[in-house]
Amino acid sequence: MRYSIITINYNNKEGLEHTIKSVINQTFKNYEYIIIDGGSTDGSVEIIKQYTDHINYWISEKDKGVYNAMNKGVAQAKGDYLVFMNSGDCFHSPNVLSSVTNYKEDIICGKVLKGNSTTPSGHHKSSITLVDLMRGSLPHQAMLIKRGLMVKHPYDENYKILSDWKFCIQALVFDNCTFRNSDVVVADYDINGISTNSNGLLTKEREIILKELFPQRIIEDYELLTPVDDELLDQSLLLTQTVGARRLVKGFTSLILQFTRKK
Repeated sequence: MRYSIITINYNNKEGLEHTIKSVINQTFKNYEYIIIDGGSTDGSVEIIKQYTDHINYWISEKDKGVYNAMNKGVAQAKGDYLVFMNSGDCFHSPNVLSSVTNYKEDIICGKVLKGNSTTPSGHHKSSITLVDLMRGSLPHQAMLIKRGLMVKHPYDENYKILSDWKFCIQALVFDNCTFRNSDVVVADYDINGISTNSNGLLTKEREIILKELFPQRIIEDYELLTPVDDELLDQSLLLTQTVGARRLVKGFTSLILQFTRKK
């Protein structure tokens, strides 16, 4: 088993060094390390040069965005699995890779810790369905993806935030690839990234991707799942599996929230 760890970076030298250290401290050493820098001017290149003995490939040049940089990394990768650990994010512990080496599924997904949280977040079911993906995204930093899948479905560079979500739908739904959910905490996630500061772009991209991939009748079902309040609705959806019941739960939840907000 060989991993290709890909780090993309732009003007984040402190975060980059933090990420590099978490990579080279992994106890499992059968990996290659690839860094794609977007032409940084803040000293990031000097940081990369300090660690060249641990880096198999790196480049610093202007790119067309996050997913263009990731695709550049994929093009250089030769490992069995790809791991995207962007600058500022880091492996949760030195034993992450050694903890997952016996898994063989096409996509393996662990957990992340966001910011200062001590509660792991991510997917919490052994399997994954279209409804799961319609309602949320897998934590990108915690995914290990077979390289062949990424070659088949490179990240769509037309999107700034949700191309990895589109990839998951293509791979897990349309290709029906194998999936394993793991309790291993893979990454500590930097919450200052673009996906957590999207200023409404996330919702817009989600709508465009849905229209691109699905007929309108499927999108109408998806709209029934749109949460009024994520946490409350997540709890209530555990109690039901039918679309009709979800509609009832959503309406009931809306009434509860309206009542509590007036008080």
